[in-house]
Amino acid sequence: MLIVDKALEGRAAEGRPVRFAMVGCGFMGRGVVNQVVNSTPGMDIVAIATRRPETARAAFAEAGITDVVEADTPAAVDAAVAAGKHVVTADPTAVCRAETVEAMVEVTGAVEHGAHATLDAIEHGKHVVLMNAELDGTAGPILKVYADRAGVILTACDGDQPGVQMNLYRFVKGIGVTPLLCGNIKGLQDRYRNPTTQEGFAKQWGQNVHMVTSFADGTKISFEQAIVANATGMTVAKRGMLGHDWTGHIDEATSLYDVDQLKELGGIVDYVVGAKPGPGVYVFGTHDDPKQQHYLNLYKLGTGPLYSFYTPYHLCHFEVPTSVARAVLCDDAVMQPLGGPLVEVITRAKTALKAGTVLDELGGYHHYGECETAPVTAAERLLPQGVAEGCVLKRDVPQDHCITYDDVELPPSRLIDKLREEQTTHFA
Repeated sequence: MLIVDKALEGRAAEGRPVRFAMVGCGFMGRGVVNQVVNSTPGMDIVAIATRRPETARAAFAEAGITDVVEADTPAAVDAAVAAGKHVVTADPTAVCRAETVEAMVEVTGAVEHGAHATLDAIEHGKHVVLMNAELDGTAGPILKVYADRAGVILTACDGDQPGVQMNLYRFVKGIGVTPLLCGNIKGLQDRYRNPTTQEGFAKQWGQNVHMVTSFADGTKISFEQAIVANATGMTVAKRGMLGHDWTGHIDEATSLYDVDQLKELGGIVDYVVGAKPGPGVYVFGTHDDPKQQHYLNLYKLGTGPLYSFYTPYHLCHFEVPTSVARAVLCDDAVMQPLGGPLVEVITRAKTALKAGTVLDELGGYHHYGECETAPVTAAERLLPQGVAEGCVLKRDVPQDHCITYDDVELPPSRLIDKLREEQTTHFA
């Protein structure tokens, strides 16, 4: 977003950088730290809260920051920042409530933990950038209600596929083309992948094996496309999306879709496996004006009726500073729900499971996520993927069974369950 660079230049010239904190500091978080410290004038990541503060210290050190102190209260964080120090802490409340912090980036990928930090930051006047599609796809609509009441921005981030899709969607819509499909290009889709099968890839890239598994088994893309649907008003063509295998160029994949069906549905979110250029995202749209159709054909977009627009890359952590600046300096969200959920991510058994099984975390051995419309999810009492971890099965379930609320006992006293109840009531 071109206006952001000038806004950040202004803050740099004033000696008043945008100060934000980060909750979580895994593979992606370390990249964010390095990007801000070494490539983003006018911005400072002043504090990191993580359950293992040594990882935050390492991230700062990798980026060349040595003036790091530990501070476990908001007042201590403020004092350290005022003294020009950078802070690490194990307590998210310390950074979410510090007055010197203008925004918080949530990058844990954990739903319950992320919900606590996000709500705390909102209630203490911080803009929140979510690098956590799992939380966004589970409770994003009600968290946006809280953010609106507090007068702050809750947003997904640039760089990750949902944000890249939304930027492209806004561009396409802005030139007068009607978007009918927002899509994601995948290289692999196998719902039965697990941490054992993905261990080698995770080690190769220094990533969390459960996160890597959630990419492979379709859970991650389901959350990503669900939040795109909730931000655009689109839906899914069927449970799990269409998910075509397509090894040609994405421009040629317009032939996979029926324009009349897309219009009837009001637009859909989807993905393809194997298309070029990958990884990337695409938006297909139509134009009803014959004069503009002539120009689109001249500009090599073809004769329609579907026109293809794509971005051939997503540069996750590189673009996170842009998201922070858009919220803080431009009062602009990259992407947020329009209202109540339109598409949910439901929980399906990855293998046959016995009664008494405590469901493991996302990207594990027990379950995978798939998109379903919110009305069907509610009517069939389907268990949202974002609340599955820690639930205890009350009965045996077969492989690929869509697990329901009636199949499980929920863990006690979780914030995410409270937020889900509020979300259901608020948008009834």
